[in-house]
Amino acid sequence: MITRILQEKIENACFRNKIILLLGARQVGKTTLLKKVVESLHVTTKWLNADEADILSELSQADTSTRLLNLIGQNTELVIIDEAQQIPGIGLKLKLLHDTKPELQIIASGSSAFDLMNQMQEPLTGRKRTFYLFPISYAELVNQTNLLEARRVLENRLIYGSYPDVINNPGNEKEILIEIAQSYLYKDILKLDGIRKPAQLQKLLQALAFQTGSEVSYHELSNTIGNIDSNTVEKYIDLLEKTHVIYKLPALNRNMRNEIKKGKKYYFIDNGIRNVLISNFSPIEFRLDKGALWENFLLSERMKSNHYSAQNPNTYFWRTHDQAEIDYIEEQDGLLNAYEIKWKETKNRFPESFLNAYPRHQTQVVNKDNFYAFAGIMQNNRDDNP
Repeated sequence: MITRILQEKIENACFRNKIILLLGARQVGKTTLLKKVVESLHVTTKWLNADEADILSELSQADTSTRLLNLIGQNTELVIIDEAQQIPGIGLKLKLLHDTKPELQIIASGSSAFDLMNQMQEPLTGRKRTFYLFPISYAELVNQTNLLEARRVLENRLIYGSYPDVINNPGNEKEILIEIAQSYLYKDILKLDGIRKPAQLQKLLQALAFQTGSEVSYHELSNTIGNIDSNTVEKYIDLLEKTHVIYKLPALNRNMRNEIKKGKKYYFIDNGIRNVLISNFSPIEFRLDKGALWENFLLSERMKSNHYSAQNPNTYFWRTHDQAEIDYIEEQDGLLNAYEIKWKETKNRFPESFLNAYPRHQTQVVNKDNFYAFAGIMQNNRDDNP
């Protein structure tokens, strides 16, 4: 059992007069994490899983505080509502419970973030704290074992990704990833009105997978897929972001006339999902796309680290019309940290045009020998650096 970084953070947030929301894609381990939280807290708990038809029916019909408290139990100290996004009016119900019995700790989890947050935003203003869970991070692997052990499976993580079932079932990674992609990846999106063409969604994801690390044009994607306009492409991509399948990296543009103004790149939250979409599980030494795999992996790990440590930098890539480029930039407190991501290289010349245009900057080349801090691995966990 791999200990998740969020476990301690959620436990520390409990019983502080806030409803806790735990959001994330399906199969990333939300239920397992909450079971560990329950074990650790040692309080009277009621677990309600809205995937179960009878519980969903009861919660859907409970429209008063009395009915809700009867369902939960008067002596309950902690209530877990799993797959909460399926419950109509869930935000108002949680507000009613919280206001009626503020000493009750409520934790609601959901896999469909856009749906859950739309229901939660207004009713729970000032009453909630939100956490996002992602596939297992490389830092969590290091914390569970050590750096040497984690390095031994680094290339597996580049190929198969870090979903819990994938990590816990070596030898069956392909089958598990195919099942996740076929049964879970689009499940929430396809429930929406107007999303009636899963084949187009599949083609869009495949196109994005082949363009990992490259700039994306909605118009070009619509031409590649066929029978879909650029507005629909943009809509689908927005939903894929909100369900934590992909995330966007926009272009930085401020000072220079020839900077790309509206550029955007998309990366996958998990390398394994990216590879199953293009049906390529070849070892890293045979990959022509190892640079894209490494970049996707590192930026995903950086994103996880920033979320878990409550760091919220503005993030970008940078490019000019004459092809000067920087892979990744973070902006915090007016300082730009610019990173070039390389599989092997240790040196890189950052464009003079960038260095001159943005005098408040720091630069670093991140490669497979020095990526630990970039991925959120603390120094005290790197004493066994091979």
